[in-house]
Amino acid sequence: MRVAVIGPTHPYKGGIAQHTTELAHRLAAEGHQVAIESWSDQYPARLYPGVQRVAEPEMEPFGSTRYPLSWRRPDGWVRLGRRLRREADAVILVVVTPIQAPAYLAILTALRGRVGRGGGPGPRVLALCHNILPHERRAVDEPLVRAVLRRVSAVLVHTPAQAELAATLTPVPVVVAEMAPHLWSAPTRRRPDAIAPGGAAEPTAGGGPRRSLLFFGLVRPYKGLDVLLRALARGPADVRLTVAGEFWGDAAQTTHLIAELGLTGRVDVRAGYVDAAEVPGLFAAADALVLPYRAGTASQNVDLAHLHGRPVIATTVGTLATAVRDGVDGLLVPPDDVDALAAALRRLYEPGVLADLRAKVSPPDPQSAWGNYLAVTLGALGGG
Repeated sequence: MRVAVIGPTHPYKGGIAQHTTELAHRLAAEGHQVAIESWSDQYPARLYPGVQRVAEPEMEPFGSTRYPLSWRRPDGWVRLGRRLRREADAVILVVVTPIQAPAYLAILTALRGRVGRGGGPGPRVLALCHNILPHERRAVDEPLVRAVLRRVSAVLVHTPAQAELAATLTPVPVVVAEMAPHLWSAPTRRRPDAIAPGGAAEPTAGGGPRRSLLFFGLVRPYKGLDVLLRALARGPADVRLTVAGEFWGDAAQTTHLIAELGLTGRVDVRAGYVDAAEVPGLFAAADALVLPYRAGTASQNVDLAHLHGRPVIATTVGTLATAVRDGVDGLLVPPDDVDALAAALRRLYEPGVLADLRAKVSPPDPQSAWGNYLAVTLGALGGG
């Protein structure tokens, strides 16, 4: 089957670009003729307050990749749709943000008459939605996403809750496939020499706790870093926290909160995008990863922590509630609950708890997860 995947890939950074790339590699390994159609410019810099690209590929770039799309060039959107009408049997449209809805709609319009909703002629279009709607929404987001999802053949999401939301926006079939691991566990991932696939970071001398926690990834309000900081101030007084990731906007508000809570000597803020070579050291220095999300759908960070042998303290949002086994390989707390999170931090450092949780951490099984993911994806495209 000739499959076109429309979405971000190298040199764009981050989990969605890596997922797009790994999906293309895996589909090609299944024998399909795959091409990525990506962006030369995704959106204006003012809409993304950070560095959009990386110089070094985070995983092996996909060979058949073109960059026909730019937010500045609507004519390119239409040309791509017309070309894929001739060249593709199936199109996977990676829905990243409502900002790109005009481009998606132009592509779909150029495919009109060829999108087979009932298995008719022409390429089927699968909207692969990492999030149906943004965690921090604007009034225009829902109508833009609805317009896109009503014009595709099927929608793929990563959780049942997202499927329920999608069903309120479109009458087309919605399928669910649990997100397959792709951050630092994919075969095509660029790896530092410090860790091998499936390896765990070394414990401290004597196996004791480091009294240090990690918050990792893009810092946005819905991820609840402020909740974690307040919990840290109420938790064990000798526990430190490393915050490693790019801030969505100014980090000054976080710095001010750290000082206000009297945590200046206990919190290390490493603002900026984290390169793959730095990741093993961050996890090696931490006892556990903390994901204090207020909202969420799916996160690869649980898999990433488990890959490095670390338990996770998380809130019961999205797939975190099932990815973390409470009292087995991590601890779960309600979202936006400072007292409950502080209690979990205290529990983590009770005698024997950390060692017990760490002993039960299992690394992810990418092959099995990707097998299931591809089966659902190809089934929605009519090629399963």
